[in-house]
Amino acid sequence: MEADLASLPLFFAKSTDRLIVPQLPSKQYLSSLQETGIHLPEFITPQMLVSSPPKAINELRPWGWSPAIHKRLAALKNNCSPDFKTSPVFNWKPEAQNLYSKKFAQEILYKLTQKFPSQHFIDNSMLTQVCKTQHEIETLLEKWGKLMIKAPWSSSGRGLQTIRKTPVHPKIWDKVLGIIKNQHSAIVEPYLNKVIDLAFQFELRKGKIQFLGFSNFSTDHKGQYIGNSLNGLSENLPNEVKNFVHFVPSIILSPLIEILEASELATNYEGFFGVDTLIYSTKDGELKINPCLEINIRYNMGLLSLYLEKLISDNKKGIFRTWYQPGSSFFSFKNEMENKHPLVLIDGKVESGFFALTEARKDTLFGAYFLV
Repeated sequence: MEADLASLPLFFAKSTDRLIVPQLPSKQYLSSLQETGIHLPEFITPQMLVSSPPKAINELRPWGWSPAIHKRLAALKNNCSPDFKTSPVFNWKPEAQNLYSKKFAQEILYKLTQKFPSQHFIDNSMLTQVCKTQHEIETLLEKWGKLMIKAPWSSSGRGLQTIRKTPVHPKIWDKVLGIIKNQHSAIVEPYLNKVIDLAFQFELRKGKIQFLGFSNFSTDHKGQYIGNSLNGLSENLPNEVKNFVHFVPSIILSPLIEILEASELATNYEGFFGVDTLIYSTKDGELKINPCLEINIRYNMGLLSLYLEKLISDNKKGIFRTWYQPGSSFFSFKNEMENKHPLVLIDGKVESGFFALTEARKDTLFGAYFLV
C-alpha cells in the first residue's frame, strides 16, 4: 500500500519541490496529471538521493513524522535550512509520542467540553474513557450498552473493536485485552448512532494554528476509512443534518484552536493536522456532536480532499476513494471505470468522469481516484 500510494503527496507539492517515491512514475501517468493543470514536482527515488544528494533543502515534509521516518531522512538533515533546523519536528522528541496517542485527543476533548460547554456537545456522562482492566470496560458496557474500543496508537481505522451485544465473545475479550497488554490501556467510547463524520483541517506554524477547511469522510462497518465527499456534502443528506453541519464550525473552531494552541501540540509539532468529529443522533432524535473524536497529526486524506477540490469545476460534486479489492488490480478497475465514466475537462477543470490519482500498473494492488 505504501508503495502504490506513494505519489499522492504530489497534490500538495509545488513544481519546485522534490517528491521521494520508490519507483519513478511513467510518462503516460504524468501526462494524465498534467492534462488537469497539475504542476508536477520532480520525482526522485531513494537510490537517486544517495547517488546525488541535494546540496540545499528548505524543509522535509513526510506524510507523517515518526522515529522510523527520522531515521530514513537522517542523511538529508544537514543540508536543510537554518529555519527548519529550529523547527520542533526537526528531531524526534520522546515527549512527542503522547501527541500521536488517542489519549491526547481525549485530553483535548475534556478540556474543550469543560471550558466551552455547549448543549450541542456530547454529554459529560458519555465522554471517552481510558481503561486498563476488563472490569473498567465491563462497567462502561453496563452504563452505555454498546462500546467502541480503540488502541491508543493506531490509525486509519485499524486497532478498533466494537462491542454491541452481550455476553461478549471470548475472542473479542482476547483482542481487547491484547490491546491493553501491548499498549497499557484502551480508549473506550460509547457506540453512538452516527449520522456523519467530519474532519477539520489545520496548519500549525510557530505555535499558531490556521483553519484550512472541513471535509466529510466515510468509513466502512469496521470503522476503516473509505473516502471523502468533494465540493460539499452529499445531496442525499436531510436538510436538518446539512444545517447542523454548517452550524457546527461556529461552536467548535475558536474553542478548539484556543485549547490546542495552549497544549503541548503547539510546542512539539509543526505542520498539518486534522481533527475528526462525529455528529450523532440521540435516542430522542436530537443531533449532537463529539467535537474531538481523534486528532491525526500528519498529512491526511481529508486534507488531500481539500486540495483535490481545486481540480473540479465549482458547481460539481464528487467522491474521493482509496481502492483495494483482493484478487483484482487497480489497473483493471481503472480501465473499467474510464470506459464507464470518461473524463470531461472544461477550462482545465474536471466537469465529470473518473480520474485515477495514482498510477495503475498491471501489478498495482492499491489505488486512489475521484469520480465527478
